Parts: sequence; structure tokens; C-alpha cells
Amino acid sequence: MATQTSDRPGTVPARRTAEERRVLAGTLVGTTIEWYDFFIYAQAAAFIFAPLFFEPVGSDSLAQIFSWASIGISFLFRPLGAILAGHLGDRYGRKVILVVTLVGMGAATALIGVLPTYGTIGVAAPVLLILLRILQGFSAGGEWGGAALMSVEHAPRDRRGLFGSYPQIGVPLGLILATSFMYILTRSLSEDDFQSWGWRIPFLSSLVLIVVGYLIRRSVDESPVYLDMQARQKDASAPLGRLFRDHWKNVLLAALIFAGNNATGYMIIAFFSSYGAKNLGMEKSQTLIAAIIGGVSWLVLTVYSGWISDRIGRRTTFAIGYVLLIAWVVPMWWFIDHGTTAMMTVAIVVLTVGLAPSYAPQSALYAEMFPADVRYSGTSIGYALGSILGGAFASTFAQMILDGTGESWTIGLYLGAMCLISLVAVLLVPKSVEKSDLHI
Repeated sequence: MATQTSDRPGTVPARRTAEERRVLAGTLVGTTIEWYDFFIYAQAAAFIFAPLFFEPVGSDSLAQIFSWASIGISFLFRPLGAILAGHLGDRYGRKVILVVTLVGMGAATALIGVLPTYGTIGVAAPVLLILLRILQGFSAGGEWGGAALMSVEHAPRDRRGLFGSYPQIGVPLGLILATSFMYILTRSLSEDDFQSWGWRIPFLSSLVLIVVGYLIRRSVDESPVYLDMQARQKDASAPLGRLFRDHWKNVLLAALIFAGNNATGYMIIAFFSSYGAKNLGMEKSQTLIAAIIGGVSWLVLTVYSGWISDRIGRRTTFAIGYVLLIAWVVPMWWFIDHGTTAMMTVAIVVLTVGLAPSYAPQSALYAEMFPADVRYSGTSIGYALGSILGGAFASTFAQMILDGTGESWTIGLYLGAMCLISLVAVLLVPKSVEKSDLHI
């Protein structure tokens, strides 16, 4: 029987410490690889894809908008991946889905690294790029939900926030890894070499990361909550049907809770670097240094925010984060527009002070919002829909707002409105869910 798990008070599973370490390592490595793949694409969209794949559509500005839009297209397919992965994960377990999504994501990324450009194969180049981007989105749709549940469902009741912060750490770690790689390449290669072949190296390196992630994830035990549900024969015959029939409100709330953080986070992930280089005349290396330092701050604050959410509550931690973001998303542009590494770094670091608490408790809160038999589906679909509402076209909207107004601070009004919606949504979640038994 698998009913004795770390979530139930008074029980201590055999070799709990060793198991917890494997689980946390598996969720951390997997989400780091996922976000590394996404960040490499986002940064290539900022610097590379417009001239190499989309320039024939017209002006440089229009080509850049198309490049940003290619980021968002994959998010439209995340819900499909989330539906399939969530359904299978609720019926057959979390572990196998985590391995499949990891391989799918990495394979799509590596194939982008060998993709011919428009100058070689014409319109087929952007079409193939978008198809591979769609495969990335489909795979990512099921990745986060599984990682989040594996970490939280293995956690002691009073450490769900801390354990759940581990898959969230994958965002800043992936950012640091991808941005550092790009920084080394831009400093080591000439502009011509980087544009010609150097940009492909980070994409191809994903093959190594896949192998590492696969070996670690294969060693992780199945979620004790899922095993407990199986032992009690509680696996639903149609988890998706029950989810949308009985829990659609929580799916909607989950999506809205994530939207503001995701939209704002994509400014660091992609837009700031492009804006600094193309609008402020900064060197690419300057903007990348600012992003790397911001990633370190984001990482440290995410761990702390997960820990503090176990003490002051998930809703309160989220609310603090969103209030801080709303207060900063307009003033930060006045710092960025100075066009120096130091001022952009300050803007990003302060932004992470709000991003971390509005992201770290997400795994735990989502797990607590859904019953065990529909939890994978609920968390994955809520997350995927939130990605569409938030980050999918955040950089595209930001570019359009900038082109329309000529004032960078007006982008902050859009981000502030998104964060306000998310703040209201998280406050609508009953505080009582934070005390829920995850086995039910």
C-alpha cells in the first residue's frame, strides 16, 4: 500500500530524505531544461529570427513583430498538450509523462539548431520554424503540471510551498543558463559568425541536456498521492469530463492568477534585451549581463518566497508580489531608458522582487485547488491558459504599444492591468484550500 506518504501527519516513508532529494532534483532539472529551451528561442527571436526567417515580410519593425509572434504561437498549443498530458497523467501517473514531455521539448529545440534559413529554402524556413515551435509548446503544456505535482505531492504538509518552489526555480536557472550561453557566444564570435552559425550552438546543446534530464527523471519515484489514489481505486474513468463539469471555475482562476506574472516575466526573458539593443543603442552583451544578474536575484527570491508562503500563506505571498509589480512596472522604464547596464540591472532586479512571490507559491496553490483525480489536468490546463493570456504575445503587444505611442512607459500600463487582474483572481481563491489534504 502507498497510503503512508509525507503529506499525511505522523507518517515517515522509508528513505524519505533520499526520495525527496531525487524528486526535487528531477523536477528542478526538467523545468530548467524546459525553460532553457524556451529562453534560447526567445533570445533568438530578439536578435536572430527577424533577419534570418521573417525579413521578407517587410520592414525591420514588422519582421520583429512576426518574430515575437512566433514565440506566442507555441502557447496556443500548450492547452492541447496540457489536456493530453493531464488526462494521461491523472490516469496513468505523473512520472511517464514527465519523461515524454522532456524528450519532445528537447528534440524540437535541437531540430531548430539545424533548420535552414529563408535565404536557403525560402518560405519553408519560417513554416518549419513555427511547426517546431508548436511542438515545443505542445510538449511544454504537460511538463510544468507534472513537475509541480511531483514536488508538491511528495512534500510534507508544512513544506509544500518550499518543495513547490523547485520547479519554479527552473525559470531563473533556465534564464541564467540560456543568457550566459548567449553572452559567451556574442563575446567570442564576430557578428557575422554569430548570425551565420553561432546562434545554432545553444539549440544543439539541448541534446546533452535531454540525456541528463532523462537519466535523472527516470530515477524518480511515482507521486505518492497518485499511488495512494490507485490503491484506493480512485482513478476517475473520465478525469477531463469531471474537471470541466465540476472545477471549471478553478481552472479559470488558475489561468488568471498566472497571466500577470507570465506577461511581466517575458519582459526579462525576451523584450528588454531587444529593446535595449535596438532602441537604446546598447551592446547585446550589456543587456545580457543585466538579464543574468536579474536571473540570480529571481532564483534566490523564488526559493525564499516558496519558504515564506508556508508561513504566511500562498494567497498572501501572491498578493504581496502582485502589489509590488503593479507599483514598479511603469517606473522601471525610466531606469531602463537611461541605456546603461547598471540602470537596466536595477530595473530588472527590483522587478524580480515582485515576480518571485507571485510565482514561487504557484505549484503548491494549484495542487491545493484541485482534487487528486483531476489535479494533473487542472494544474496543466490552468497553467497553459494562463500562458496564453500572459506571456504568449506579451512581447508582441509591448512592441506594438511602443511603435504606436513612442513611449516605453506605456507598456507598463498594459503590464499593470494584467497584474491587477491576477491579484483579484488570487484573492478569490478561498484561503481554506491551503489546508487541504492532497490525497482527497
